[in-house]
Amino acid sequence: MRTIDLIAGSAQPTGATGQNDLRSALKFITCGSVDDGKSTLIGRLLVDSRAVLQDHLAGVQRGGETDLALLTDGLSAEREQGITIDVAYRYFATESRKFIIGDAPGHEQYTRNMVTAASSADAAVVLVDATKLDWKSASLELLPQTRRHSLLVNLLRVPSIVFAVNKLDAVQDPTLAFKNISAALTAFAQAAKIPVKAVVPISALIGYNVVDARPGWCGYEGLSLLQLLEHLPATPAETTEAFAFPVQWVEKFSTSSDTTQGRRVFWGRVATGGVQPGQTVTVLPSGQTAVVAQVLDHTRQTKSIQAGHGAGIVLDREVDVSRGDWLLATDGFEPPLGTRQIAATVAWMDDEPLVPGRLYWALQGHRWVKAKIKRIVNQVDINTLASHEATQLEANAIGVVELALLEPIAALPYTQSRVLGSLVLVDTASHKTSGAALVL
Repeated sequence: MRTIDLIAGSAQPTGATGQNDLRSALKFITCGSVDDGKSTLIGRLLVDSRAVLQDHLAGVQRGGETDLALLTDGLSAEREQGITIDVAYRYFATESRKFIIGDAPGHEQYTRNMVTAASSADAAVVLVDATKLDWKSASLELLPQTRRHSLLVNLLRVPSIVFAVNKLDAVQDPTLAFKNISAALTAFAQAAKIPVKAVVPISALIGYNVVDARPGWCGYEGLSLLQLLEHLPATPAETTEAFAFPVQWVEKFSTSSDTTQGRRVFWGRVATGGVQPGQTVTVLPSGQTAVVAQVLDHTRQTKSIQAGHGAGIVLDREVDVSRGDWLLATDGFEPPLGTRQIAATVAWMDDEPLVPGRLYWALQGHRWVKAKIKRIVNQVDINTLASHEATQLEANAIGVVELALLEPIAALPYTQSRVLGSLVLVDTASHKTSGAALVL
């Protein structure tokens, strides 16, 4: 697997990346504090990679100049206020790679949107605005939202994290500014145990070091941001874990002439492991067992299917299975019927604080389970990175909590499985997304 050394002055690829990693489209997000230039950076990538049509480009002219941020800020409220509110996805390709970009908002009140985008990302570009920092100081302080977003993408196990120091063209001494900011970012990443791929100087507005490398600028001799992204690996499917399959849809009326012999077909996407005929599976939550009789792909052809791909599963006998249930490898989980007690790191996003005793809906796959907050173990201080006791978690706080579930779920630690180790907590009354829980 290809890695990139974390060096303030350079970032060069080392090692070898599997061809399959580079053939896959890379899904990455931009994040960071407010007005750090995230939307402008994406606009620059789209324009310089020639992924924008001329009529679209003409539509984002303001006062005779191109406003690159408008290429992603499409909501009327975003254009009126000049901020990003929701995640906007854009697509482009170079000669060697396809990309899916998510433009995440920087405002604290929209942190939930950023977490949603990061949960499925292969990489994250954390932008840092050099003009907002005391760049002349060797001991400068990073902005709180820069620290928060960096901690969140690391908690969400985004495989590749890159720091991009933006707006260096707007400071008097860009070389000194990049040196001091790079040192602060490196020290923060090491203290927070965040594995960062590179620190890159850029100017999204002018285009320095975004698509084409600008050797020597700011004392940096490494690759441009796009060149780095072209070499980052896509997230591999979790094929080494035990088989787990969330049922999304039940095809109830198969005819006797069909290859399924009149049995129901359970459709969904294989979450972990793989499935093939002859496997014994357990249904969660009922606990019934059955043998897989057939596995169908999207064209209804029979074949074995691995994690990350859609499948239709036919069992050898009729058992009670409906949307939201899970089909699990019988010997793949301890205990086999899942667990009701969970300790998890929670990124809290609701305006109402998280307090012990509150009841929420927990969503895993397509299954909803009631979850009670038993105890708040601690809270992480995003400035010192230290954990301290807490009686509640306010909006945008990160902490560890204990959950008691009304029904068991198939859970693995999030460090082992992004799919089986993540839960979404939803308010039972307002139905708002309240938090993201990562199983410990």
